[in-house]
Amino acid sequence: MAPVSIDLQSLADSHEQPFVIIDRDYRVLAINAAYEKTFGVSNDDAVGLPCYKISHNNDAPCHESGEDCPHANLFEIGKTDSCLHVHFDADHRMCQVRVTAHPLRGSNGELYMGELIQQLSGPDERRINGRRMVGKSTPFLACMDQMKMVAAAQAPVLLQGETGTGKELAAHFIHSNSMRREQPFLTVDCTVLTESLFEAEVFGHARGAFTGSVGERTGLFEQADGGTLFLDEVGELPLSQQAKLLRVLETGQYRRVGGKKTRNADVRIVCATNRHLWESVSAGQFREDLYYRIACLSIRLPALRERLDDIEILAPDLLGPVSQSMNQKFKLTLAAIERLKLYDYPGNVRELRNILFIAATHSSGGDIDNVVIETVLQQLAHGRQHQHQEATVESRQAETASRPGMTGNGLHDVEAKHISALLQQHHDNRKQVAAALGISERTLYRKLKRYNLN
Repeated sequence: MAPVSIDLQSLADSHEQPFVIIDRDYRVLAINAAYEKTFGVSNDDAVGLPCYKISHNNDAPCHESGEDCPHANLFEIGKTDSCLHVHFDADHRMCQVRVTAHPLRGSNGELYMGELIQQLSGPDERRINGRRMVGKSTPFLACMDQMKMVAAAQAPVLLQGETGTGKELAAHFIHSNSMRREQPFLTVDCTVLTESLFEAEVFGHARGAFTGSVGERTGLFEQADGGTLFLDEVGELPLSQQAKLLRVLETGQYRRVGGKKTRNADVRIVCATNRHLWESVSAGQFREDLYYRIACLSIRLPALRERLDDIEILAPDLLGPVSQSMNQKFKLTLAAIERLKLYDYPGNVRELRNILFIAATHSSGGDIDNVVIETVLQQLAHGRQHQHQEATVESRQAETASRPGMTGNGLHDVEAKHISALLQQHHDNRKQVAAALGISERTLYRKLKRYNLN
C-alpha cells in the first residue's frame, strides 16, 4: 500500500484543543484555530517562527534554561512525552498548561512533533478578593495539574499545606473548574464555630429550636445544594462535631437543629488543614473514618520556600491590590525581587503579601527597591526575636524607632492604621475593605480583632 500523505494544517485542525506542529529545528509548521483563539496569535504570524518564541517569549529553547521541554526527548527517542509548562498569549499574559508531544511521521519519513496543549489556568482566571493562583515552578505546576484533574471528579478533596499557602484559593479553583461552577461555593471556618453553633450554622435550625431562635434558619449545607462546601481548617473540629459531619457525608441526609424532617443535599466537600491530619488520627484527635471519607483525593500545596522562582511573577501580581488600595502604582526593582528570593517565608504567600504592603507604605515614587525590602525583612526578623524574649514595651519601641524608615510601633502599627483608614473610606463595609486589601473577610476579621478595630 502506498503511504498516505496528510496535510499538516489539516492534521492540526482535526484537534479541538490547542495543537501545534513543530519540526526538528523548533520551527512552527501549523497551528489550529483553538491555538489561535487561546493564545491570540494567527497561523500566518506563527508559521516559520521558533516555538519557544511564540509560546514562551524566549530567545532560546526551553531546555537550555533548565525547563522541561518535550522537544529534545521526542526527536532523540521518537516517543510521546508530556510535561507541565507556562505559555504566554499575544498580550504576554501567563497561562499554566500541560503539554503532550506526539511523534508524527511524514510520507517521506521525516519526523515532526505534534504538541497538544491542555490549559490548567489562564490569564482570565477569576480573582478571589483580588487574588489568584500564580506561578511557573515545577512544584506549583504539578499542584495545579492535580487540582485540574480532581476538579472533574465528585469525590471529597483534602487540601493540605502550611498556613498562607493559598488553600482557600485552591478550593475556589477546584470549584470553578468543576461541573458545579455555576452553583454556590460556601465556606465554613472551623476555627470560629463553637460546638453549639456548628450544627445551627451548617445544618440550620427550626423555629424555637433554642432560646432566641424566633424563625427558621437555612444552614450552609442546604444553601450549597448542587455546589461546593469548603471546610477550612477541618482539623480543628472537636470530635463531637466530626461525628455529625461524618453522618451527613455518608448518607447525604441531615436534620435542622430542633427539626424532625430529614433533608437531602447534593454537596461536594472540599476540606483544608495546616495540620498533619494523620498524626491527629494517631493521637485520637481526629476520627479515622472521617479522615478516609474526606481524603479520597488529597493534594499538598507547596510552601513558598519550595517555589522561590515564582516570586518574580507572584510578587508583581500581589502588588496589584496593594496599588489599588493605596491609589498609587507600585513596582519592584529587579534588585528587590532578587532580595525577596533569598527569604524563606515561614508565613508563605500571605507573608509575602504583607511584606509588599509594608514596603509600599515606605516607598516614595512607586518604586520599591531592595533597600526598603531589606529594612522590612530585618524588622520581621527582630519581631520574631521579640516573640521569644521577655522585653519591655519601651525597649521594643526603642528598637523599632532606631530602624530606618520604620516609625511608631512597627509593622503591625502601620497595618492597623491602614486598615482603620480603609474602614473609614468604605464606611465600615468589611467586604469592600477585604477586597481592597486582597484578603478574605475571615482574615480581615482576625486582623480587626488583633488590632482591636471592631
